[in-house]
Amino acid sequence: MVKFNIEPVNEENTFGQDEIIVSKTDLKGRITYVNDTFCKVAELDERDVLGEPHSIIRHPDMPRSVFQLLWETIQHKKEIFAYVKNISRSGKYYWVLAHVTPTLGKDGNVIGYHSNRRSVSANEVKKVDSLYKEIAAVERQHENRKEGMLAGSKFLVEKAVKNATSYDEFIWSVGA
Repeated sequence: MVKFNIEPVNEENTFGQDEIIVSKTDLKGRITYVNDTFCKVAELDERDVLGEPHSIIRHPDMPRSVFQLLWETIQHKKEIFAYVKNISRSGKYYWVLAHVTPTLGKDGNVIGYHSNRRSVSANEVKKVDSLYKEIAAVERQHENRKEGMLAGSKFLVEKAVKNATSYDEFIWSVGA
């Protein structure tokens, strides 16, 4: 297992609109495949990440409750789109719109997960970042990380309901 002690820096890694970051994981979220774009943007070699938890690229600014929603959705054999702020090996951040789907075996059971990620516009980041900062603030109000994650999830759902929308509808409204 490779250990990364990454300190975030306020510098963005970018990639082209015509590029797609691809990764696959097993049921526990350990990386089983990455493409060259993943390696380039995350500044990691394939040999460094295979078998590692996908969370090695999770930026500390990301609310944990967004990943809870993501995992709950894909474990129920449903796809999800989510804006995610990731971190590269040098500490630079990069925003993506992730499309995460379960990979089903011949018997219909989930055998892994597949994620395609595209670059996002500054306008999309501005909209999502402010919401994610609110959620993260709610999470930090709790000493217990699990309680914070649950409170953040509740906040996210209540905010969506107040706006008469679902998380999916929110995601699609950001790019509009």
